[in-house]
Amino acid sequence: MFLRIFNCLYGDSKDEEELYSELTGKNVHIITTIQSWEEKLTEATRDGKILVANFSTPWSGPCRSIAPTYGELADKYPSLMFLTVDVDTLAEFSTSWEISATPTFFFVKEGRQVDKFVGADKVQLPKKIAAVAKATRV
Repeated sequence: MFLRIFNCLYGDSKDEEELYSELTGKNVHIITTIQSWEEKLTEATRDGKILVANFSTPWSGPCRSIAPTYGELADKYPSLMFLTVDVDTLAEFSTSWEISATPTFFFVKEGRQVDKFVGADKVQLPKKIAAVAKATRV
């Protein structure tokens, strides 16, 4: 549904993964199925990485504005695993995470939420991710 509305508004025939990829960069994994979420969560746990999950929508102004910064952070911190979860495609799953605003960033270690950040603050998000990355090296 969202994609049809997006396409009508913006005249774009790209699928959601293409839209996110353009916004976020190569080191951000786009999550549009529960199976892909579970695979990445298992991979992050196995590799001892903290998973950074951005619950987002490609049509939201704040989500679009923070996406390039998020992509740059994914490139800068390969010790973390960066995901973008489409809240429209995975509405029920997103609801289970109690998403009340987008973007919302969750930090997950060994399958458990260890921190959360809400909003598209281009100054505070890098500080939060730097602190999480530093904590993983200790």
